[in-house]
Amino acid sequence: MRDVLLRYFAAMRVHDWDALADTLADDVHRTGPYLDTVRGKQAYVDFLAEVVPKLPNYALEVARIRALQDGSALVELTESMDRNGQRMAYPEALLFEFNSAGRIARVDVYIKRPPRELS
Repeated sequence: MRDVLLRYFAAMRVHDWDALADTLADDVHRTGPYLDTVRGKQAYVDFLAEVVPKLPNYALEVARIRALQDGSALVELTESMDRNGQRMAYPEALLFEFNSAGRIARVDVYIKRPPRELS
């Protein structure tokens, strides 16, 4: 599981979409932070290949990978990019589930956000 996740993130960093696809189940299901969904390996790879290369000076740092008792994994990471002349960092928690072949079958993305100031 850890090896699959490390290969997944390494492939994303260098935009190696074939290597990333190799970590995914054919019927992978991704749910994003806004309840947006992508279903299927090719659709998910196409989604990432469309989004990630457009992020200026993109970086992804994995802080922690935790194996959970049910065989899934929780990953804490930070995605960073330049936006409007500033470096922005987005801490996230991703929940991964795997199929019986050890490939990623589900990805749920949760973004950590600071509280809004009360007025």
